[in-house]
Amino acid sequence: MKPVFLSSPATKLFGGIFCALAIGCFVVGQPTPPAAEQSKNTFHGGIQAKNATTVPEKHKDGKHVQLDNAPPPKDPELEAYGIFRDEAPTALITHPVATALPLQLHTHDRIAFVGNTLFDRAQLFGHFEANLQSAHPDKNLLIRNLAWSADEVDLQPRPNNFATVAQHLTREKADVIFAAFGYNESFSGLEEIDTFKTRLAQALLELKSKAYNGSTAPQIVLVSPIANENTARVPAADLNNERLAAYTEAMAEVAARLQVGFANVFDATLVAMADDETDLTINGAHLNTEGYQIFADALFAATFGASAPTPDDELRTTIVDKNTQYFRRYRPLNTYYYTGDRNKSYGYLDFLPAMRNLEIMTANRDERIWAIAQGQRFGDTPIDDSNVPELDAVAESRGANEWLSPADEMAAFRIDPRFEVNLFASEEEFPEIACPITMRWDARGRLWVSCSVTYPHVYPGEKPRDKIVILEDTDNDGKADKSTVWADDIHIPLSYEFYKDGIIVSEEPHLSYIYDSDGDGKADSREYLYTGFGCEDSHHALHDFVWTPDGDLLFRESIFHNSQVETPYGPIRAKNSAWFKYSPQNQSLITFGSYPNTNPWGVTYSDWGHHVASHPVFASAFHATNPPYPEQHPRASGIPAYSGVCGHEFVDFPMWPEDLREGFLKVRYKPTNRVEIHRWVEHDDHFAEEYVSDLIFSENLSFIPVDIKYGPRGAMYICDWYNPIKGHAQYSLRDPRRDRKSGRIWRVVPKGAQLQDPPAIADASLEQLLDNLKRREYRYRYWTKRELRDTHAATDVAAALDTWVTNLDPAGERFRHHQVEAMWVYRSIGVSRPALLRELLNSENRHARAAATRQLRYTLGATGMPTMPNLAHNGLTLDEALLL
Repeated sequence: MKPVFLSSPATKLFGGIFCALAIGCFVVGQPTPPAAEQSKNTFHGGIQAKNATTVPEKHKDGKHVQLDNAPPPKDPELEAYGIFRDEAPTALITHPVATALPLQLHTHDRIAFVGNTLFDRAQLFGHFEANLQSAHPDKNLLIRNLAWSADEVDLQPRPNNFATVAQHLTREKADVIFAAFGYNESFSGLEEIDTFKTRLAQALLELKSKAYNGSTAPQIVLVSPIANENTARVPAADLNNERLAAYTEAMAEVAARLQVGFANVFDATLVAMADDETDLTINGAHLNTEGYQIFADALFAATFGASAPTPDDELRTTIVDKNTQYFRRYRPLNTYYYTGDRNKSYGYLDFLPAMRNLEIMTANRDERIWAIAQGQRFGDTPIDDSNVPELDAVAESRGANEWLSPADEMAAFRIDPRFEVNLFASEEEFPEIACPITMRWDARGRLWVSCSVTYPHVYPGEKPRDKIVILEDTDNDGKADKSTVWADDIHIPLSYEFYKDGIIVSEEPHLSYIYDSDGDGKADSREYLYTGFGCEDSHHALHDFVWTPDGDLLFRESIFHNSQVETPYGPIRAKNSAWFKYSPQNQSLITFGSYPNTNPWGVTYSDWGHHVASHPVFASAFHATNPPYPEQHPRASGIPAYSGVCGHEFVDFPMWPEDLREGFLKVRYKPTNRVEIHRWVEHDDHFAEEYVSDLIFSENLSFIPVDIKYGPRGAMYICDWYNPIKGHAQYSLRDPRRDRKSGRIWRVVPKGAQLQDPPAIADASLEQLLDNLKRREYRYRYWTKRELRDTHAATDVAAALDTWVTNLDPAGERFRHHQVEAMWVYRSIGVSRPALLRELLNSENRHARAAATRQLRYTLGATGMPTMPNLAHNGLTLDEALLL
């Protein structure tokens, strides 16, 4: 079969090294053997491959069966709830008005917040809105938050055909606008302040010259950035405050010239942050709840020339509830199916009735807010949403696949005769594992499963109720016998990884840290690490979470998405799929490898740290820094690919058949459903995968394998999103046949294999943990390094690791690999050992040299380390450089 080139043979030495230094990863396409070649595949005791492009008629996917169910006629009243860029009105031009502070508000004023993450995150806390309502209890102020993470005055990426800020201001009939800008623009540097003044002036002139309320121009209050603070992990004040002060001064100058109100919150927050005892931010740049209270009071004082009132908590929590309902109306999930190119089939009934209902629910909460501001108290009495109509029924336009019980599904498997498959867990014993997506094993040998019955969408009146479930096999009989729900309020957790006392998890549009703060075995706290990731397609959002060998968290998103994320180091933007890398040590976030990529799922690392990721439909060799936003790398040519991959795992446990070892298993969910066996072949300048056979082939297309992982004793586990509805775009998001009760975990072992006892990880000594790094099994090393990072002080790990490295046997077969593992651990705890890096750069083992070269991106410029021009003299041949 044709090999999959990971780096083009024409790549020059410098280009190959540059890509490796930039991100240090590998990518693999997914080859589809032509039918003629498939017939030549060696059987190797497995199941001979079916042609990947043809499916027997009796196994035809239900989504290809059209039903004669016509959708209902469109209702003009419902159509009015659609807000689309190509047709929504924009306010007419009018005479601008000067905004003088202190600001004067009027009864029934409609207030809008626009701008960046400062206001975007504010809706999670509600402090400033509570100040406004408490100070003006008889005015019945209506407040809407239109802010968006990382927005700049003239750079505001949105989903396809999503209405502009101006169109939304027109829709909301804004009388007063608070506009927060300057933070993201400041990363252009002091030398661009004059350019920023011009950009800001143009934006303000446009904003103040429109009659959004239908009659008069708005009052405008321009809000400065807050100050940044130094935290234990991020020296944000040192990095940013000089620039932020200069940009604040520039904003004041432009506001005065254009007769726009200006609220300087930089100075007040700078003073508040002088107290080193209390952090007011989560990362030096974004406020926590205490910080938002200080910001709210400072903004109120700057706007109204008076001290803020003290609102009660019932008012604030009701405001947060109102903001939640409005956010789901303004920025719903799956916008590609609402405003974008896929709104033709189901967009009308999937979204417009929901938009109507969310507007009603938001208005109901406005009424409650006004009543509380005027002194009424409601306690635990729920808001009356009895005026919210039922959602209109959707048409079932396609067929569905057959639902089978776990036993009958098992009977539909065609299994490689060398293996045994058993049901580890299902909805029959554990109904809480319905709709499982991602599996992870913890250091105690327990299987954690993320489950989403919320997917694909949150509709009016619903709350996210997705779970993390811990499954245990306490008697080692190969079947789960204990289940614990660790969390039950997560929002579509497509992927996650363990971190400290909890998990870092995808909760579009957020990257969240959910954790157990009191040690009772249940999650009780949540922190949104970053926000602004794309939500255009809820099954393309952040996924494939994996820790790199050297301790960064890698993840990606797929096509259709627009992500723009503020960080203490500047805004991060990506369009139509990208990779992200988050470093917990300093809370940095970068993006790379952006190209138009559809449906990519599945990522792992090879023995020597090569990042191996599926790129189905359109394969890519672009693991490189991004071109200037919004440009992307083009799709690669000459690299075949196929779709439906959801995960893969290298085979490295000794009880598995020898001919499979160092190859990998792959789960696929379309066009047919199978667990595949592949070889992993190293060539001079690329790697290739070669399809061998199927380990499992299912004749029941409701079998949807979405994850695959080794367990601690060497059995392989397959996560089965069992569902008769297979497709996101092919069916209505509200199709009642979407299964929300089924979920299965399958266990695979070689026949006659003696499963091994895993090494100690949880509660193990540092010496035991470091010795685990000598194991050939990747997963043992992976779990061990996570334990080292999360449960031991960096100074203790460094001291023990120094001794461990010194005592390694240079004559050992895996000596260089042990050194590479040590190099990765050092980097993961923020410790530099240049002597070890130099030794590996000049070692006789080309894999070790390549791994060391990938580390140079963290050390270039350091004393005694090589520079870019002399990398080729560190023992790297052209072919080896291409293998970086």
